[in-house]
Amino acid sequence: MHSLRFTLETSSHGVVECDFTLGEVTGVLWSPTSGSEHAPLVLMGHGGGLHKKTPELLARARHYVTTHGFTVAAIDAPGHGDRPRTVEDEQVRADLKQAMAAGETQRVESITVRYGTALAQRAVPEWQATLDALQQLPEIGTEAPIGYGGGITLGTGIGIPLTAIEPRITAAIFGGGFVVHEALIEAARRITVPVQFLLPWDDEHVDRQSALALFDAFSSKEKTLHANPGDHRNIRWYGLDNGFLARHLGRVDTSPA
Repeated sequence: MHSLRFTLETSSHGVVECDFTLGEVTGVLWSPTSGSEHAPLVLMGHGGGLHKKTPELLARARHYVTTHGFTVAAIDAPGHGDRPRTVEDEQVRADLKQAMAAGETQRVESITVRYGTALAQRAVPEWQATLDALQQLPEIGTEAPIGYGGGITLGTGIGIPLTAIEPRITAAIFGGGFVVHEALIEAARRITVPVQFLLPWDDEHVDRQSALALFDAFSSKEKTLHANPGDHRNIRWYGLDNGFLARHLGRVDTSPA
């Protein structure tokens, strides 16, 4: 079993940022400079083709730390960010680019589903190993409540199967922006924790009805859907339940009045 190794630490505006590695996995941990003993831990996934420190993910992570006192962790998905790409990763990217340029919608969907499923099969055990390692840190421990902060596209394609089998996750935020397939629907049916689901209403790459079917599949007694106008990459979210994770993970707003 690999041990967690911190490689770089910086601090600014009340947030400590620590890069880490766990075997081949590259990740980052954000926490309050004032200390975060047993504070809720939020796991955050990035979108397809992106990485653990994309501007949007970084902004949300810092918000969770400074507003709610959370600790936040993100890791690069296989073949993303600071992780090397395999021959398969490179081939899939080339095939997807070619299919999109040719307007071959069905081929794009087929490639996306196949590759997304393979990435989830690799990434879910990595997330579980990362969670095991983080719980060994005294400031986190096994007492800290855990939530999944998601993100759209790949962050949800990995987050749904992770949440479906990981009992330590007690609330989750997912989003649309990816091709829904039967394995994802089956995983959603096994999820019973509170869920907030974000849907880009005008996504040009995803059938809206399939995203609604995915939301319908969650077995959670508490689940809310937030749909905003916008396409796959250009959307600004309004009217969200920004206290969702704080309410379910037991942390109150710590921002100044």
